[in-house]
Amino acid sequence: MNELLKNTEEKMNKTVAVLERDYKSIRAGRANASVLDRVTVDYYGVPTPIGQMAAISTPEARVLMISPWDASTLKEIERAILTSDIGINPQNDGKVIRLSFPPLTEERRKEIVKEVKKLAEDNKVAIRNTRRDALEKLKALKKANTITEDDVTNGEKKIQKLTDKFCGEIDEIAGLKEKEILEI
Repeated sequence: MNELLKNTEEKMNKTVAVLERDYKSIRAGRANASVLDRVTVDYYGVPTPIGQMAAISTPEARVLMISPWDASTLKEIERAILTSDIGINPQNDGKVIRLSFPPLTEERRKEIVKEVKKLAEDNKVAIRNTRRDALEKLKALKKANTITEDDVTNGEKKIQKLTDKFCGEIDEIAGLKEKEILEI
């Protein structure tokens, strides 16, 4: 049963980690290199992340600068950014690509906050699905007479505590992201 609790906690931890990664890629008005994490460039037939093809720096608060190590990939990187969903037009000066992040309007901030809340709720659903799966496994162990009724009751309580803990973490992370977006 300890193995079941450990696996359940691991899955819930991974769910929270995914949420944090997703939040990093949300554009919140400031230049942040992680918005490019999911943008890949067709580099000799292989989809390659921009971070593996170029140096990404932030010379100003609202500007990202991409300096490719191979100058011949400049056009490909520019094309990949244009076709991605980050919503910023790259400026190519022949040596580097600059991405200028415009300041967010109040309306856009509210849209982003809705997206943040939706991601949080989706991840809480994933946590609850993990709880459901763990409870089903507990009942299967009971049915197979591997554990006692008391073990099932204790297991259910521990699984519920884990669920509450991780749902609370998700709420806290979402609250911090909302605050960050609304204060910019």
